[in-house]
Amino acid sequence: MSPSFLLLLIPIIPLSLLAILSLIVRPKPIRIPIKSRHVFITGGSSGIGLALAHRAASEGARVSILARSPQKLEEAKRSIKLATGVEVAIFSADVRDYDAVSKAVEESGPIDVLIVNQGVFTARELEKHSVEDVRFTIEVNLVGSFNVIKAALPRMKGREGRGPGSISLVSSQAGQKSRPEVTAIIAASSGSMKTEEVARRAMDGIKAGKFTVSCNFEGFLLSLATTGMSPQRSFWLAFLEVITAGPIRLVALFFQWDWYNAIEKWSKTKNK
Repeated sequence: MSPSFLLLLIPIIPLSLLAILSLIVRPKPIRIPIKSRHVFITGGSSGIGLALAHRAASEGARVSILARSPQKLEEAKRSIKLATGVEVAIFSADVRDYDAVSKAVEESGPIDVLIVNQGVFTARELEKHSVEDVRFTIEVNLVGSFNVIKAALPRMKGREGRGPGSISLVSSQAGQKSRPEVTAIIAASSGSMKTEEVARRAMDGIKAGKFTVSCNFEGFLLSLATTGMSPQRSFWLAFLEVITAGPIRLVALFFQWDWYNAIEKWSKTKNK
């Protein structure tokens, strides 16, 4: 076999893989419009949720935000009005209460884009958590998300002539105001992002119809490493996931090495 023939094979293999992926990747790419559509955001009175509400309003959406505190909701409403000139609808409800959530969703009107953003986080090491802490976290973050989606989904599926809809779930360390000391040390090595930047990237990902939206390099690596059976709209990204599966594991091991060094230093300081 001549060297020239081998050189010819080099581009054929990736090009063939790209051709196959372009045929089998599902679902197909889609754009999710925001302007003149109803965007409903839970946990919208502060943090990432409020930043997302600001961005949606600034892009011409009709915005509804849901949270527990009426006072924080009013403050959020004023801040959005002042920044964008848009009057948003506010709903006070606890996501753990399905009936209250369902009532808010019904009163808000047909939803085009649902952003499930509420979340709680207790900044303690595992052995210092109480059972009540864990139960509360599960009820708000998991059961609460189920309640919101269950209440909104039938009405979203029943929309006619309103274009593609979207349901997004948000999870980010940017929304955590405090952390256990060792977690903060590990996170510091990766840097932090401003809430507004997280909201911008999240909204761009929603509009692009992405299944996973990563806001920094570590998140992108994590999404590649854990993609598994996740849908992928882009055959280019599918190609990247296929060819980088092994190297990403190597990069992840380097990250873990760095984190373990941080933990060891913290443990020595704590035990002095």
